[in-house]
Amino acid sequence: MTTATTAPSDPLSREQPVSKRVALITGASSGLGAHFARLLAAEKIGTLALGARRTDKLNTVAEDCIRLGAGRVIVLPLDVADETSIRDAFATLIKGERRLDLLVNNAGIAETAAALDTSIDEFDRVLGVNLRGVWACATEAAKTMKTQGTGDILNIASILGLRVANNLAPYAVSKAGVVQMTKALALEWARYGIRVNALAPGYMQTEINDGFFQTDAGNKLIKRIPMRRIGQLDELDAPFRLLALAQSRYITGTVITVDGGHSSNSL
Repeated sequence: MTTATTAPSDPLSREQPVSKRVALITGASSGLGAHFARLLAAEKIGTLALGARRTDKLNTVAEDCIRLGAGRVIVLPLDVADETSIRDAFATLIKGERRLDLLVNNAGIAETAAALDTSIDEFDRVLGVNLRGVWACATEAAKTMKTQGTGDILNIASILGLRVANNLAPYAVSKAGVVQMTKALALEWARYGIRVNALAPGYMQTEINDGFFQTDAGNKLIKRIPMRRIGQLDELDAPFRLLALAQSRYITGTVITVDGGHSSNSL
């Protein structure tokens, strides 16, 4: 009787179990980044690197992640708008861990203003973090992942990368760029065993926006969502697991929206 075995060259043979995977989350000090960090910790991720400018807040998230079951947690000062900061953070991580299995490109900022009131500096600042920073981190991660022959990159986009809203033009432009970047890099890097996908959340309840959704303007926005409510962070968990934990080996170049039908609403 012949027993089937996985050939050493098979990319599936290079996938790491969660307990041995090394992950890096940018913008991990609060909001979605902190939520995703705790989710990976609860999945018993082997090594979890948390990157952000505010390292004091990272320490609090790191303590939570240790309690939740992460094997090891590393706090990295990381400004995704600064190329030197990116190189230093990745060099520190790779030197210590010798691999990188997952990059979650989560860091992002927004400026709320009419286009005519938005300066070039403000435009550049938003794109510098939301688009250039995603590109720089993805390409840095891919250098290691290409050598390994496997890896996952998950970009956090937005439904504003698919539709638009008033007074958020630079943010929408940057997130539309992330959507196309995800597809372009997925196309180029599939041959190296690197999957590149994106999540496009709608309006999710966080500590930052909670007050807004109690106002008249917030209630009007909620009425435009077909489900008539904003999302809860844990409603991102299932699609995040699908794309971040090697549970989707044949999915790349995909953008999953999680928005209560908001981006499908009639014009």
